[in-house]
Amino acid sequence: MRMFPNTVAGVIEAIETSFGKNIYVDKVVDRLLKRNKKWGSRDRSFVAEHTYEIVRNWRLLWWILDQEPSLKRKSLWKLVGVYFKWKGAELPDWPKFDSVRDLDVISRLQKLPEDISIVESYQEWFSELAQAEIPERWPRLAKELNRPAYVILRVNHLKSGVEDCITALQEANIEVVEVPGIRGALAIQGRPRLNHIPAFQEGWFEVQDAGSQTIAPFMDLRPGLSIIDACAGAGGKTLHIADLMNGNGTILSMDVEERKLNELQKRASRAGLNIVSTAAITDRRIIENHAHSADRLLLDVPCSGTGVIKRDVDTKWKLQPEHLERTKETQADIIDRYEQMLRPGGKLVYATCSILRSENEDQIATFLENHPEYELEEEKRVDPSEFTDGFYMARLIKKK
Repeated sequence: MRMFPNTVAGVIEAIETSFGKNIYVDKVVDRLLKRNKKWGSRDRSFVAEHTYEIVRNWRLLWWILDQEPSLKRKSLWKLVGVYFKWKGAELPDWPKFDSVRDLDVISRLQKLPEDISIVESYQEWFSELAQAEIPERWPRLAKELNRPAYVILRVNHLKSGVEDCITALQEANIEVVEVPGIRGALAIQGRPRLNHIPAFQEGWFEVQDAGSQTIAPFMDLRPGLSIIDACAGAGGKTLHIADLMNGNGTILSMDVEERKLNELQKRASRAGLNIVSTAAITDRRIIENHAHSADRLLLDVPCSGTGVIKRDVDTKWKLQPEHLERTKETQADIIDRYEQMLRPGGKLVYATCSILRSENEDQIATFLENHPEYELEEEKRVDPSEFTDGFYMARLIKKK
């Protein structure tokens, strides 16, 4: 591992900005790379990779250093030095690393306490909450969420097939493998640019986590149905629903953020879809106007994002208890108000990318208590793994 003063300084600047100004690290790194146009591909990869790894292991690294977290430059140089030693690298002969050059990282790690929040680097309050809500799962999930995520693609079967997509990616010098057990899911190596590849421009595939790709099949779809995706965002699941319906039926994609729906329309056009329409939820009347109109209603509600921590590593440090409480209130409000858009006999699917019981099973239990016209048909968890993030989904039938 070769280190250069300018790229190591870039890592330190990114960390200082992300934690100091409470800006998500992907945005910080993106701006930093755009500003340093003379950096080559290796330099850019070095800065991005090591910035994310330090953020991912933030608490453990400070524990090894035996120092409280600090954003002072001198302390950050120490931390970065400890990080590279922890990675097994030999520190260059730079004065800024002198204070940690002789630190015995192996000896420190032998004294590591059996505390998940330190070993896997989480805020203490969150680790305690996860341990209380999912005690059997948390030790395993904490480890799974603390490893880097693959970029996962979903093949658009309306325009292409798995073998064609694999060939197109390989011709672009991108290493790709099929994800076991999930139809049309492909994992690629690294973070290559995809938007310049003709196969992408022609709508052969979309970027979508493999766990997320299990939600649309869970909806019990068939061609010809009327679907409402009421928290559609930029439309990843909308496009998958259309694929599974063979482009036959109607899909209304809704969201409170109109800019996301504009992106969804672009993606739907690229995918060759003409069954998707959009509606921004600007007030409550929008929901009422679509009462009893959907055969299937997908509520992929806002959540803590704790199931996608390996993809959005900032969640480890930026999520706060008060934000989680507000999010749970929003979830309960959405499912309680939006359900009116489902016709009797239809099916509602509630989904989150959270691992917490309070955002998942508990929300469904409360909803069923308040809405006896519904019954639970099935609920499912997809745990974080090598290729998947963490998701929860519940399918409810509206009896009357």
